[in-house]
Amino acid sequence: MWLLKTADGAEAPFTFRILPGNIKTIGRSTGAEFTVEAGLVSRLHCQLLAGATALEVVDLESTNGTFVNGTRVTRASLKEGDRLGVGRVEFIISRSRQP
Repeated sequence: MWLLKTADGAEAPFTFRILPGNIKTIGRSTGAEFTVEAGLVSRLHCQLLAGATALEVVDLESTNGTFVNGTRVTRASLKEGDRLGVGRVEFIISRSRQP
């Protein structure tokens, strides 16, 4: 299972879990599977594709962009320790060996 968690002390704390084989969206719309009510987050901001050994992020033409480790991306592979920026929220990527 992949985990996306804001850093300790974040203004808006979030923790999201995604199992391999799933596709989830992040955005401020209620239509997003992972809802993030924060500044600069688009209604449907980005999509996460979880595999057994890889987690991929795809920007959904968000207004303010999706960032991995500070670099704007349209599509990128994520690994443990990477930082995913969505609007003003930054998630730290980790992986749990237990479902």
